[in-house]
Parts: sequence; structure tokens; C-alpha cells
Amino acid sequence: MADFGAELDVFRTETRDWLEANCPASMRTPMTAEETPWGGARFKWANPDSKTWLDRMAEKGWTAPMWPKDYGGGGLTAAQARVLEQEMARIKARPPLFSFGIWMLGPVLLEYANEEQKKAHLPKIVRGEIRWCQGYSEPGAGSDLAGLQTRCEDKGDHFLINGQKVWTSYADQADWIFCLVRTDTTKKHEGISFVLFDMTTPGVDARPIKLISGESPFCETFFTDVKVPKAQMVGKLNGGWDIAKRLLQFERQNISAGGFGGAAGLEIEEVALAHVGADNGKIADGDLRARITAHKMDAKAFSLTVRRVEAEAKSGKGLGPAASILKYAAATLNQHKHELMLEAMGSDGLGWDGEGFDRANIRETRAWLRSKGNSIEGGTSEINLNVVAKRVLGLMDHQ
Repeated sequence: MADFGAELDVFRTETRDWLEANCPASMRTPMTAEETPWGGARFKWANPDSKTWLDRMAEKGWTAPMWPKDYGGGGLTAAQARVLEQEMARIKARPPLFSFGIWMLGPVLLEYANEEQKKAHLPKIVRGEIRWCQGYSEPGAGSDLAGLQTRCEDKGDHFLINGQKVWTSYADQADWIFCLVRTDTTKKHEGISFVLFDMTTPGVDARPIKLISGESPFCETFFTDVKVPKAQMVGKLNGGWDIAKRLLQFERQNISAGGFGGAAGLEIEEVALAHVGADNGKIADGDLRARITAHKMDAKAFSLTVRRVEAEAKSGKGLGPAASILKYAAATLNQHKHELMLEAMGSDGLGWDGEGFDRANIRETRAWLRSKGNSIEGGTSEINLNVVAKRVLGLMDHQ
């Protein structure tokens, strides 16, 4: 149970005062895509205040507020972390860092890594010094991830990796990768290991893939005789599948919490009012208005559910299959949101480029196209439904 006593009140006052004094004014405004603070050695800061804000928050450990102080985290309790979140929301402070290291890798390092690995990687994640990418999916191993074939051979004093990954988010901009590799070809799940390595290692080649939206956030990534020190294997040899499953739980939870539909209601209303028109201050199209209202209700219920699951996870109950439930719901909500927005835009949603179309409308059209991938990334909707069927409902495979 959260502590609502005097100590927490003191913490709230101190936190509020610190944020007021240290959060730059420009970090209290809506963030553009170009300003998203990914960090890393190769990242170009579009706004100098973003780097200042990151450095100040990282010094407090508040980019990862509940991680132990020994590894650069804030060492906050769940109640204190909630206060920090509330106080940041009060002044509309931007997140100081967007990081796969914080969302996915860091939690599993805390659980599975040895002390030397924690000391080496976690503080750099907190400070945003390393940008990570995820080497999981392969051309022949997407939904059936355990079928991966990227080979990792023991060469005595190092591992040698050969193979290919695909849909590697921002691999062309990442500094390091956390990667699933096959270390035993005679077994499936029990023949997988989890390794970390530098993306500048000779033999690593990341090639961006152009999506239907016109953007290229994903890459196909090739490994040719990539040498990796043995000390960079996390966990036991051939013990990577348990780590992989745990990391996927964190990924799905954070995809869900990231706002797939969770806070979209007002945005849809603004678009609908601008394009459909108003009738006594309401969206003129009654049917569209009703469907937007229904979406807002679903989005609110989803948002509250995410917060409840997060609180349970922080209290030690773990994520479990709830991550798959939320990931499926998040993808569905976000796709529905963009469908509604495109419908409201009418012919204004047909633009792609050039004159005659507003840039904001074009961005929304491309966002609608991009949302088609929500039901694939982070675990396909079909696989997540299978997880729910087996692990939540207890249904047996159909024979």
C-alpha cells in the first residue's frame, strides 16, 4: 500500500520545487517527433534544452526512478515514483528520455545480469549515453521466435555470430544491441542465448526498410563473422529463452502504456470538429460523434487498467500474461483511433505530398498507415490471443 503520510508530503514538496527550478520552459511544451529524446552517442539533439533536461533528471536518477541507486537509478519507492509522475504531469514536463534500455533491457539486466554487467550498462542507460536496439525477429522467425537461426559459435576466447535479424527498430542509429542467438542447434527453446554487443563491431550491417508510411524506423540487420566477448552473454549459455520471454513482457507492457489509444479522445474530437463541423458545439455528424464517444470510453477504461497492472507489477506481483492482454487491446485501440480520424478528415485524408494538402493532415494519413503495424510489432495480435487463451483462460490446444 502506498504511503500517504507526512514523509510523502515532504517528498512531494521537494519534488515540486526541484522540477520548477530545473525543468526548462521549452520542456513544458508538446514534443515534436524531431525532438524525441532518444539519446546515445550518435543522436543529434534538435533542442539543446532536451539534453539539459536529460542530464538534470539523470543526475537525480529520475530517468529510471525505481532502479537502485547503486546502478544510477533514483531508488524511489512506488509511492514516490507515482508522486514524481504526478508532479511532472502537473507542469506538463516532457519525458527526459525515450529508451529501449529503460523500457526493456534494463529490467531484465536487473533480474538476470551479473554484477559486472549491471555496473557496466545500467548507469549508461540511465544517463542516455547508449542507444539500444533489439535483435529478436528474423525473416523465418517472427511469430515463432524460438525458431531463430542466427548462429553463435564458441571460438574459445570469444563468440562468433552469423545470421540476420529483421524489423530491428532504429538499428541504423543504435549504439548497442541486445540479441537472441542460437548456441545449440540440437534444441529449440533450450538452444537460445542472450548476448549484448556494440553495433560498430566489424561485420554488423544495418539497412533501413522503407515502410508504407514513407518512414524507415525499422531495419534488416546482418551479422557476418561478428566477434563478441564471452563476458557479454547475459545469463547462462542456452538460457536465453527465459530472458527473452521476460523482456517481451516488459516490451508489451510499455507498448501498452505508451498510449496506443489511451489518451486519444480529445485529439479525435479536435480533428472531427475541424473537418466535419460543429452543431451547438458538438460534432455535427451524430453517428461519428457516438463512435468517438465510445472510443473515448474504451480508451479511458484501458488507461485505468494499465495503471492498475503497473501498480500490481511494482508491488511484486509481476506482469505475467496481462502484458499480452494489454498489448492486444492497445494495438486495437490505436488502429481504431486512426480509422476514426481518417474518416473524420474525409477527402483531406487522401493526401500524400505536394500542394493542396495541409502538412498536419498528411502526417495523420501516414500515421494511419503506420498504425497497421501495431498488431504485428511487439508480438502479433494472433500470438497474444494464443497466450491469453492458454495462460489466462486455460484453454487447451485444439487436437
